[in-house]
Amino acid sequence: MERVRQFISASIAGMLIGIGGTVFLSQQNLVVGSFLFAIGLFSIIAFELQLFTGKIGYLIFRKPIYYIELTITWFGNLTGTYLSAWMVQHTRIYDGISERVAKIAAVKLGDHFLSVFILAILCGLLMFIAVDAYRTMQGSLLKAIAIFVPVMVFILSGFEHVIANMFYFSLAKVWDGHCLFTIVVTTLGNSVGGLLIPVYLKLFRLR
Repeated sequence: MERVRQFISASIAGMLIGIGGTVFLSQQNLVVGSFLFAIGLFSIIAFELQLFTGKIGYLIFRKPIYYIELTITWFGNLTGTYLSAWMVQHTRIYDGISERVAKIAAVKLGDHFLSVFILAILCGLLMFIAVDAYRTMQGSLLKAIAIFVPVMVFILSGFEHVIANMFYFSLAKVWDGHCLFTIVVTTLGNSVGGLLIPVYLKLFRLR
């Protein structure tokens, strides 16, 4: 039952990222859109849901069985983002954002893989900072800042977030072999970025 719970938790987290992506696509102002997108991550952490990019950084502090949990989380996130995309496609909202998400997906899939990998590393780094700062900081305001600022930075910078991309690609209906490989590259980049600070902390025995 624990694995089932993890999968359901990850699926809900994926849906929340989908909601964040939907509100981002609905906004013309990028700053406002990126701020509202962060509500998804804030909700995920507040309710202790399973998000791959929020968990990968703790890999080196966990037992090998954590790999299984990460895998379940990844597929659960994929399920949740696909489900949320399918739901949005069957509403009046879709007509207003379909063209924009198609352009975003085209840009992401038109990029070369080294660029995707590097942008994903930078996003993964920011995601670990957001999650870990939320856990360690005291006070509701500081916790909120810890989430919203890194998320806004990665969106406004154009960095690659694998779970957000799962939603965008699903909403744009562009899944194919090239798309899947892009997701794999983004996953690897997010993983490397998410592990940079933890490896540093463990290497020098700071945590």
